[in-house]
Amino acid sequence: MKALVCIKQVPDMESKFKINASGTWYDENNLAWRMNEYDEYAVEQAVQLREQFGDVDVTVLCIGPDRVKETMKKALAMGADRGLHVRDDLGGEKGPLEIASIIAEFAKDKGFDLIFTGMQSQDRGSAQVGVLVAEMLGLPSVTTVVDFSCDGTTVSAKRELEGGVRAVVRVATPALVTCQLGMNTPRYPTLPNIMKAKKKELLSVEVQELLTAESLLTTEQFYFPEKNVGALVLEGATAELAETLIGILKEKTTVI
Repeated sequence: MKALVCIKQVPDMESKFKINASGTWYDENNLAWRMNEYDEYAVEQAVQLREQFGDVDVTVLCIGPDRVKETMKKALAMGADRGLHVRDDLGGEKGPLEIASIIAEFAKDKGFDLIFTGMQSQDRGSAQVGVLVAEMLGLPSVTTVVDFSCDGTTVSAKRELEGGVRAVVRVATPALVTCQLGMNTPRYPTLPNIMKAKKKELLSVEVQELLTAESLLTTEQFYFPEKNVGALVLEGATAELAETLIGILKEKTTVI
């Protein structure tokens, strides 16, 4: 069995963000970087699959500048067998269609039985790449998966729906799965596995070799939401507070 895991390097969400000079993305200077949290669950699930069957070959793919290799090494240390780095200095600014076309072009003739992606990325949050890849490859896709099992030919999964509802679905492999938070417990790479990861295959290709689609959308503006200023704190006896609150509501309410 062969599995592909698609990961993304994103800024640490605790970083102090600034808008870049063009106003269309964040300034990437002086940021801390990490693996997209959703993708950690995807890597873990693929490694668990290999531990279950013993003969599963796991490839991890990441698009971005040379710095993403550090994130890929974490995936290798978690248990992936090899990595493919698609070198692209502007990878973070590409839309879902372009990203999906790169992944699909690589995967189309590799015979992957399962493709795992995170449900979405923490920086863009489009949740589109996984389903676009599946469509381009003609594969069934199961999204927002919180529980996963596979018998080698059939995937059984629980999907998270609105309001805490779960849906149980089954699809035949080959298939694509997008992983939701809480799907499993991602392992922390041990020192011996970190050392082993340094010897694993990590190839690089230029993005032009795989990019087959042009973006259908353009980012016009990138900005932080405006913060509301000020708050009114009411203090006093309950009856007085209720009367004051009613007065404020009457004052602020427009009668049509």
